[in-house]
Amino acid sequence: MSHAEAAHPTLEPGSGVRWYGPDPGTAHTCAPPRGGVIVNGIRIDPRAPEQLLDTVRSFLACGRSHVVNFLAVDPIARAQTDPAYRRLLNKAELNLADGLPVAWAARSLGQPTARMPGTDSFRLIAGWGIADALPHYLYGGGTPDDVAELTQHLDEGFPGIAIAGSESPPFRDLTDDDLDAAADAIRASGARALWIGLGTPKQHVVGQQLREREAAPLIFCVGAAFDFISGAKRRAPAWMQRSGLEWVHRLASEPRRLWKRYLIGNPTFAAGYAWDRISGPPRRAGSR
Repeated sequence: MSHAEAAHPTLEPGSGVRWYGPDPGTAHTCAPPRGGVIVNGIRIDPRAPEQLLDTVRSFLACGRSHVVNFLAVDPIARAQTDPAYRRLLNKAELNLADGLPVAWAARSLGQPTARMPGTDSFRLIAGWGIADALPHYLYGGGTPDDVAELTQHLDEGFPGIAIAGSESPPFRDLTDDDLDAAADAIRASGARALWIGLGTPKQHVVGQQLREREAAPLIFCVGAAFDFISGAKRRAPAWMQRSGLEWVHRLASEPRRLWKRYLIGNPTFAAGYAWDRISGPPRRAGSR
């Protein structure tokens, strides 16, 4: 069900709310800042927090839809054996290293890369957007009650944040009608930042499908960030995050659900990285 807020900002020039997109009726182009290095066949883009905000500003100024993926080991390992999924991930305007092993791999291949967890980036952008009344839309997060809990935590943690609407989609595969309705609701809400928390790989597929429908200028695929921010799940201690051991904490917390992701996915990623190292000079993505 959709839970659009009645009092979301009106994003029209001259309305008193900052206008993020191009002037209505004018042609515009914006080139995504693609670059970075190829890790296991996936482009990883170098961004630090302040650079991420600069990129977000440029995406908003463009007004077209842009997908930002926060990639840990799991989606990259999956993409090794799924060419269609690999191509889909590489379509994103920005692929950031959510997991520390991904950042380490990119650095060792010659690309200075900071770890950019989806949860931390969500908090960063939520706080940054308050001054300009940046409207957010929450898509995913389990049940409607789960999304309501997330909304409450955001309201409490970021006083003044503009939550334009939210939706908890069905757990089944989404149909074209589902996606059309979701894109219509997101656009009607006035949201400029769409946050998708549906898990891997579904959120990346849905993110691109909503991008094609121009649902919002910013489309962030953030995985478990919804659960961490709402308090439904506890993040690993800071020392485990700094040591690249966050996966151990998550495996211990949900072994039946996550054992395959980590006990098979991690070695798959490591093998792919080893191949990257021995197969020749690091491959860099072309910019455009």
